[in-house]
Amino acid sequence: MAQKERGLGPVKRFGVRYGRTTKHKMAEIEKVQRRPQTCPYCQKEKAYRLSLGVFTCQSCKSTFTGKAYSVQFESTATIEEVPEQIVEEEGEE
Repeated sequence: MAQKERGLGPVKRFGVRYGRTTKHKMAEIEKVQRRPQTCPYCQKEKAYRLSLGVFTCQSCKSTFTGKAYSVQFESTATIEEVPEQIVEEEGEE
């Protein structure tokens, strides 16, 4: 009899279907989406996923959006870089 795969967490439910790579990717996604996320308002790790991109914080009762599986907000520019870019653009005119 075949043994169940170890270390896959919630995707063991798929058994021998869908292949190893697909199941490992799915396992990583499900681990991220089911763990508590950091709330952007109260900074506590009490935010949980309601649906695709929608999260709610159990501490401050706020509902907010984020990425599909996590509340990972990434900034492309820091606060210090933005005023310098604006000043440079105004000087070029």
